[in-house]
Amino acid sequence: MRMCVWRLCQALLLMQCLRAEEDLQWSNGERGSFYYGSFPSGFSWGVGSSAFQTEGAWDKDGKGKSIWDVFTHKKGKVFMNDTADSSCEGYYKVKEDIGLLKELKVNHYRFSISWPRLIPNGIKADHVNEKGIKFYDDLINNLLENKITPIVTLYHWDLPQVLQEKHSGWQNISMVQYFNEYANLCFEKFGDRVKHWITFSNPWSVAVEGYETGEHAPGYRLQGTGAYKAAHHMIKAHAKVWHTYNKYWRSKQRGMVGISLTSDWGEPVDMNSQKDIEAAERYMQFYLGWFANTLYNGDYPEVMKDYIGRKSAQQGLAVSRLPIFSSQEKSYIKGTSDFLGLGHFTTRYITQKNYPALQGPSYFTDRDLLELVDPRWPDPESKWLYSVPWGFRRLLNFVKTQYGNPTVYVTENGVSEKMQCAQLCDEWRIKYLKGYTNEMLKAIKDGVKVKAYTAWSLMDKFEWDEGYSERFGLYYVEFKNKNKPRYPKASVQFYKKIITVNGFPNVREVENWHRKATEMCSTTNQLLAAEEQRNTAANILRLIHDPLASHMEMVTEIVVPTVFTLCILLSAVLLMFLLRRQS
Repeated sequence: MRMCVWRLCQALLLMQCLRAEEDLQWSNGERGSFYYGSFPSGFSWGVGSSAFQTEGAWDKDGKGKSIWDVFTHKKGKVFMNDTADSSCEGYYKVKEDIGLLKELKVNHYRFSISWPRLIPNGIKADHVNEKGIKFYDDLINNLLENKITPIVTLYHWDLPQVLQEKHSGWQNISMVQYFNEYANLCFEKFGDRVKHWITFSNPWSVAVEGYETGEHAPGYRLQGTGAYKAAHHMIKAHAKVWHTYNKYWRSKQRGMVGISLTSDWGEPVDMNSQKDIEAAERYMQFYLGWFANTLYNGDYPEVMKDYIGRKSAQQGLAVSRLPIFSSQEKSYIKGTSDFLGLGHFTTRYITQKNYPALQGPSYFTDRDLLELVDPRWPDPESKWLYSVPWGFRRLLNFVKTQYGNPTVYVTENGVSEKMQCAQLCDEWRIKYLKGYTNEMLKAIKDGVKVKAYTAWSLMDKFEWDEGYSERFGLYYVEFKNKNKPRYPKASVQFYKKIITVNGFPNVREVENWHRKATEMCSTTNQLLAAEEQRNTAANILRLIHDPLASHMEMVTEIVVPTVFTLCILLSAVLLMFLLRRQS
């Protein structure tokens, strides 16, 4: 019986892998021709990660709890109740991971500092964790010794839990001062070596998913108010940190302070419809302009103020749900970004849709629009991230025209996949990287001042509310192995070629890169798949020996996928039967 079960699971695993590979035979999804040429001399190539997603060691060496530690430890908040307690064990693998960066031949590495690892309760005056200081000291020194430039994010979502409990986190203006003190500590301890600072990573997501929908930590659902308030305080915090650096550190450290804003591109459904064109513009202003217009032009976009103000009045409110800046604050905030960090993943089609104000307040209904996707756009089963390279060029040109052509660092760009089996031959990621970096090259030819590109991400990691079900990495991480080994995917070899040549020389050479990358991964992929099969078989045997103790594990890891696969097979057989009867 054991052999029968083992063979059945082997067959099911193989079928799932084959089906996944078939689903991911992408077309390019591109508009226009491919451009062969070089990036400017000195263009910086890199990869990125974040502390909470990769470090693990959540309660080791004096680290305090973050809001994400608490959020993920609550049942039902994350897919499969996954946590980042150990994640990639990056805290213990600094030198190994720098070895991966050297293999990639990157110029820079973007990572984040964990606020609660440095200041356990978030308040500098209470306690500074010297072991946390030493960890980031060693990381920065190791990077520089290997000629890799650190680009450091101060806040990638892991707010100290004490500040959430005592002050309601970013709903409270006191966060501005606490964040400034934390940033000042980082400038003091690391600024002699770090010359590129990012205050916030994707504050849109912090505000909307943390305080509007509750999908992310801290899980607040303050619809129509929470996101606007959190964003207001983050913008003020960013400006204060920029001024602190400008006043006390810039002359001696000669670094730069920017922000990383993530934005999709919004394309009108009908280019002949003025309403759709205006809806797409609104989409961009509510997404990117919410933060970028404030930093570059001194205030929220007019369309945000108009729409939210009007709907607030219709809802019987005396003042708008969108907070306002005083004239002094506008002057203080305007111009507080030495570069614009830009994260981008995908595109949406946008059309006009009216939402009655009496439906209730909400960030999403305030915009009066509907987001759509083209079913022909490729996606690797992530259900939100579609490959639409041409949208990237349009976004970059939007930044150029809207904000005075600022210096742009692409801080996040990549594609994920959802697969139940190990897959190192990530051809879809190669096509995504090729398409998006080429559109970036076209934007540079358009005159956009892009100075750096950061592929997201170095390795598979904890993906917030999706847990470990979604993988963004150039390196595959085997999370079920306590040592968390890393394996290069095919995209590693392809990206390394782009970096080495600094562009796309000609058709034949780029096609050769693609072919060699997929050939090199196939042997490793087979070995890894075989190892996973052995682990699956071992787990089955263990479960047979101890069925009661591991009942839930069997249900989630074996029974559910097996039943799902059998249902698909039965549906296919039934469909074939019906088609034969009709013919």
